[in-house]
Amino acid sequence: MKLAIAFFLLAGVSVSAQEARYQETSTCSNQQYLIIGKDASWVSEVELEEVMIYPKLKFKSRDDFRDYLILKRKTKKVWPYVKLASERFETLNKRLSSIDSKPSKRQYTRVIQRYVEEEFTEELKKLTKTEGQILVKLIHRQTGVTTFDLVKDLRSGWRAFWYNTTASLFNISLKEEFNPSEIKEDFYIEDILQREFQSEHLERQSPKFKINLMDLMEKWQKESGLIPPSAIRSNRY
Repeated sequence: MKLAIAFFLLAGVSVSAQEARYQETSTCSNQQYLIIGKDASWVSEVELEEVMIYPKLKFKSRDDFRDYLILKRKTKKVWPYVKLASERFETLNKRLSSIDSKPSKRQYTRVIQRYVEEEFTEELKKLTKTEGQILVKLIHRQTGVTTFDLVKDLRSGWRAFWYNTTASLFNISLKEEFNPSEIKEDFYIEDILQREFQSEHLERQSPKFKINLMDLMEKWQKESGLIPPSAIRSNRY
């Protein structure tokens, strides 16, 4: 303790001795530098990113919590495919917008189709029914377009109809949209994504439409009667 006090006393003496050599110079409205002796230290304004602290979800039963954990595992499994699909879609759209010739557009589209099919078809076949449906929903989240419409635009309406009919045999609808404000499972998926983004377990990618998780959390937890709205608002920073 005496050593600590002595250290702070010496530090104070050192700072006082240097005050005579202290100068402040402002070169612009938001940047300054300090000169202490022969050393110059820059002091700049720093804008910090907003940090959201999400409260823990509460569940009515152990089974509900188990279902959430299962959904978490499935969501984390399909996210890399979702992210890749949305990136390919963005690249395709940008490239097509710069091509004037319709035959050239069709040729380029076929090249992208073959690449995606050859690279990922076998992996996607390993997905379960639930994982496939989560994949379809999240593609809508990332592109703003249903998987059905994506296939329809890239191929033909008949192909899209056929794919949707085939998928329906496995209880998967390619027309399914991501709607976390109306579908509780979608809210849980969004909650999982945001927490995984925050912990850097998944690579963040913004949705094509606005989603406010705190508002969704307030809605669903209030309806469930598990968390009062004030408990959620108090965690907003």
